[in-house]
Amino acid sequence: MSDKVKYEMEFPIQSSPQLLFQYLSTPSGLSEWYADNVNSRGEVFTFIWDGSEETAKLLGKKSNERIRFQWEEDEDTSDYFEMKIVVDEITKDVSLIITDFAPDDEEVEEGKMLWENQIGSLKQVLGSR
Repeated sequence: MSDKVKYEMEFPIQSSPQLLFQYLSTPSGLSEWYADNVNSRGEVFTFIWDGSEETAKLLGKKSNERIRFQWEEDEDTSDYFEMKIVVDEITKDVSLIITDFAPDDEEVEEGKMLWENQIGSLKQVLGSR
C-alpha cells in the first residue's frame, strides 16, 4: 500500500488524439516535451533530465486513449502516473487527463506546477494554445 496522495489534472489540448498519443507513448515524442531524452527497451523507459536518469515501467496503454507508467522506485506500490486522452462526444474537444501521486499534500502542489510546465511545453510542440 502507498501513503502517497493521488491527484488528477485536466488540460484542454488542440490536437487529434492520434497525434497527441504519439507524443505520450513514444520515446521520441516524450523527449520533445517531457524529458531531455527518453530511451526505451521493451517495457522499460528511461527518462533523462540534466544528466539525471529515472526509469519507469510501462504498465499499460490503449492506442490513442491512455498510457500508464510506474517509476522504478514505486515498483512495490500501487502508484503510477497516467496520461489519458478524452474526447468530448459532442464538441470533439480533446482533453488530456493526468493522474499522478505525490508523497504528501505539499508536494501535490509542486507536482501540479511541474505538470503545468510540461504540458505547456507539449502544447508548444503541438502548436496548440
